[in-house]
Amino acid sequence: MPDLTSSGHVYNVLFLCTGNSARSLMAESILTKEGGGRFRAFSAGSQPKGIVHPLTLTTLRSFDYPTDGLRSKSWGEFGVPDAPVMDFVFTVCDTAAGETCPVWPGQPMTAHWGIDDPAAVTGTDIEKEAAFARAFRYLKNRIAAFTALPIRSLDTMTLGAKLHEIGRGEGATSPRSNVA
Repeated sequence: MPDLTSSGHVYNVLFLCTGNSARSLMAESILTKEGGGRFRAFSAGSQPKGIVHPLTLTTLRSFDYPTDGLRSKSWGEFGVPDAPVMDFVFTVCDTAAGETCPVWPGQPMTAHWGIDDPAAVTGTDIEKEAAFARAFRYLKNRIAAFTALPIRSLDTMTLGAKLHEIGRGEGATSPRSNVA
């Protein structure tokens, strides 16, 4: 397990989703901006779509969040020997949470922060945009709670409980209710 108590340590955080086209990429962008230099954010998917959903980019830009360098990629990129060692891995979709994940070097702390897939919403453009804005808000709230945690001063059990509690916040899905 990574040493989460050392001062000056920049925490590597990986957000996982099946397609890596919407939620996990939004989370990566949000933590990049909100992390205050304390976190390095990454995202990946078990079966990446290979493209960033256009409404992901539109939503992030509308809230003034970074989009440079965002790309849909496989979680396999983070399981190779020269990949950054993760301190935290969060699944943001229920399908990815139920999949057998690779063994992550360093044994990061994990939690499930599932929210509904905005890319799965059908309907009018306004309904689709609202779904992306809602997903963004839920992720931003979870990430704000995460970055506010006194990580260095919490023991592993307490930190783990807090991470899981964050995942049960507003908009949380229950496993298998969201198969995107």
